[in-house]
Amino acid sequence: MFFWVDQSEYWILSCPRFFILRVHAHFISKMAAVQDGQVDPENVKTEIKTEIPNDGCGNNNANSSSPGCTSLGSTSKSPTEPAEDQQTLLAVLKFLKRNKLNESVDILRREAGLSVDLDDSPGSESAEAGSAAAPNVGADGGDANSLLSRVSLGTPAAPAVTAPPAPPKAVTASGGEDQPDVNVVLSAYSQQGDPELYPLYYNGLKKFIESVLDCHRAELSQVFYPLFVHMYLELVYNNHEPLAKQFFEKFSGDQECYYADDLRILSGMTKKEHMKGNETMMDFRTSKFLLHISRDSYQLLKRHLQERQNNQIWNIIQEHLYIDIFDGMPRSKTQIDAMSGSLAGEAKRDANRGKVFYGLLKEPEIEVPLDDEDDEAENEEGKPKKKKPKKDSMGSKSKKQDPNAPQQTRIPLPELKDSDKLDKIMNMKEAAKKIRLGSDTLPSICFYTFLNAYQGLTAVDFTDDSSLIAGGFADSTVRVWSVTPKKLRRVKSAADLSNIDKESDDVLERIMDERTASESKILYGHSGPVYGVSFSPDRNYLLSSSEDGTVRLWSLQTFTCLVGYKGHNYPVWDAQFSPYGYYFVSGGHDRVARLWATDHYQPLRMFAGHLADITCTHFHPNSNYVATGSADRTVRLWDVLNGNCVRILTGHKGPIHSLAFSPNGKYLASGATDGRVLLWDIGHGLMIGELKGHSDTIYALRFSRDGEILASGSMDNTIRLWDTLKAFDDVELDDFTATTGHIHLPENSQELMLGTYTTKSTPVIHLHFTRRNLLLAAGAYNP
Repeated sequence: MFFWVDQSEYWILSCPRFFILRVHAHFISKMAAVQDGQVDPENVKTEIKTEIPNDGCGNNNANSSSPGCTSLGSTSKSPTEPAEDQQTLLAVLKFLKRNKLNESVDILRREAGLSVDLDDSPGSESAEAGSAAAPNVGADGGDANSLLSRVSLGTPAAPAVTAPPAPPKAVTASGGEDQPDVNVVLSAYSQQGDPELYPLYYNGLKKFIESVLDCHRAELSQVFYPLFVHMYLELVYNNHEPLAKQFFEKFSGDQECYYADDLRILSGMTKKEHMKGNETMMDFRTSKFLLHISRDSYQLLKRHLQERQNNQIWNIIQEHLYIDIFDGMPRSKTQIDAMSGSLAGEAKRDANRGKVFYGLLKEPEIEVPLDDEDDEAENEEGKPKKKKPKKDSMGSKSKKQDPNAPQQTRIPLPELKDSDKLDKIMNMKEAAKKIRLGSDTLPSICFYTFLNAYQGLTAVDFTDDSSLIAGGFADSTVRVWSVTPKKLRRVKSAADLSNIDKESDDVLERIMDERTASESKILYGHSGPVYGVSFSPDRNYLLSSSEDGTVRLWSLQTFTCLVGYKGHNYPVWDAQFSPYGYYFVSGGHDRVARLWATDHYQPLRMFAGHLADITCTHFHPNSNYVATGSADRTVRLWDVLNGNCVRILTGHKGPIHSLAFSPNGKYLASGATDGRVLLWDIGHGLMIGELKGHSDTIYALRFSRDGEILASGSMDNTIRLWDTLKAFDDVELDDFTATTGHIHLPENSQELMLGTYTTKSTPVIHLHFTRRNLLLAAGAYNP
């Protein structure tokens, strides 16, 4: 009715051709070793791994470099030019053919789009004879090149096809071309040289970078960390344990402090057996670390490696790094540190240049009754009436079509019911009375403390009208409380409902069973701790996500579970409703965020690209985009319509645990374990602010209803208020900044901080602004 389930898109995304190639390649390398007597056949099965390469730019497309991403020393390759992938593929095909695995040959040939069969190509008989004489196909590059002279990828067959000239390779010590060894290509960490010389190689590069001009030193220093990691893993993989330990102890202290957690994990990886099944290890092997380096700095590095003929470092950089070269002045140390810290380096510049429709959808025309028709509602808090302030339009939803807004019909949204229209009327009337916040008018804060929770409170949410509060607990329960004097009631039984006059004006009251009235309800159903809760906008439903891998939809009319959504195979850390209802998003340990609709038992979209757990999710105010924060220290923005990743935001130095969009949809705030709040301009994909002050993980972020104040709550038992109006006004984004993606962040955190409020001993895990800009906070008392 609203969306079709398009599973094929995810299949294509997660299973590229090179995925099958890498599986075959790893299998071939093991089988070749068995035949040569190098490996015990009994151990082959346990060694085979399936890997989905990631290019470090957010795309799972193995060694294919996108525009702007350049491997060091490599040149751009057209589809007809031979590449290492083609050499690998042809070597695999020859091995399969030699072992008479014809069915596998046909499948792999169809998957790769080969237009010429090996048997039909000229000279195949002589090649077969040659391969029998040389079991290790392509060991010196000759056999691979001879195969390329007969078979081309994706080009029509022609007699006596001549191979196009090969792209330049790294120059070896003898001055000739360094043709890739097939066995080296098939293994991620094959030996690249004398392991005893690795400290010498690394130290030589370090001394060179420390000796260059200051303007280049900061950029070239980015190479240290990924190079250190892969050299260490290469030593471990090849069973040089003492040398690996010495290498780690000597150079780990030179790395940036924000890589401390990764280094701690690496320090425990001292044997080849430790690398098997290790998630961090898989991240390093299947993703390329992306660096932004100016052209002048790049040329310095390239010239140094060529003059020293340092093939070991050269090969590692080519295999595991992407160099994104830009023209202009090199970046400063401050600019680099602001954007560094993620698991796979920075995002490529092209990743944040696509159009994002961040504007708000046009609100439906609803007539708002006069104030004096609803005196009771206006005075429900028992306060005397005040003169109606002038309505503030800043940050509120516009009645005119925003030029930056998506089309109303871009994604299907549910139609407004009568109850929704009534709620919008109440929302508009309360918004007209909200207090205009600013540096001179700070909000009042009402804190809800959960006593006797014994650290069992894991998630909190408020309804939009602030009438209900829900908590998720480590004992697998979900509890709902009424914040107003109105108690929670269940709908009457079916037998009692049949006796009700359905035409009466108060039918909604009559269907409720007064005998079930209570201040709170407990919802049972999960079999593991509950990590996320979210109310639907109409307050009829509640979502909960759990360690048991499910997301449950609860009815707040019957307080029973309606649906259990099963798609995640691991704990689900968060689930959030769309601002318009019907859709919701979930993310968890499997690194994939899923978009759901309440009336579909399967996800509508799967957002894959993060390299670690998705720890928090958040819908854009116009519901066309979803933001996800991850333990890989990046924030990604996904397009709900097609599932594409349209923004990759790097800069945090720890896992991200909170996200919040500004009411006008233009800005995004993110908080992490590094204690910093980063502000992002969604339209340009740039960091525009850094708010420092917290000393622990930030678990809660919320913009005020007018967007002029940002509240942040942390595990350091404090709530801090920030002047975001000033932060956004101070930023000037010119065309050059938007093109290069480089911006100088002002050091004005103390100027932007409006206040700090400390609890006695209660970490803040949730924040919520009421429709009148009262700030509600919640957390569990920690004695």
